[in-house]
Amino acid sequence: MSISLTVLYHQPADKAAFDKHYDEVHIPLASKLPDLQGYTVVRPGPGLDGADPRYHLIATLQFPSLEALQASMGGPEGQAANADLGNFAQAGATLLIGEPQQVV
Repeated sequence: MSISLTVLYHQPADKAAFDKHYDEVHIPLASKLPDLQGYTVVRPGPGLDGADPRYHLIATLQFPSLEALQASMGGPEGQAANADLGNFAQAGATLLIGEPQQVV
């Protein structure tokens, strides 16, 4: 059973500074997580009605199991990625963990 960690980053005050730090610092940190099997990022655009998106960035990290995710986040690489959140995600983030299901 694989497991996904999805991070919903709330809208930052300075989008350009957020994106620069995320791309240049946080992605390289998170990419070093042990047992990381996949890492995708979505920067949502306006909704079909033209409304601004609720989240600035959505990151999904894939691991082989919940135990692997927990071990990875508890290790030095996970601690470094977690500690970096305060450097760019001042608006906050929501973390979700669950088992992905392919529907199509």
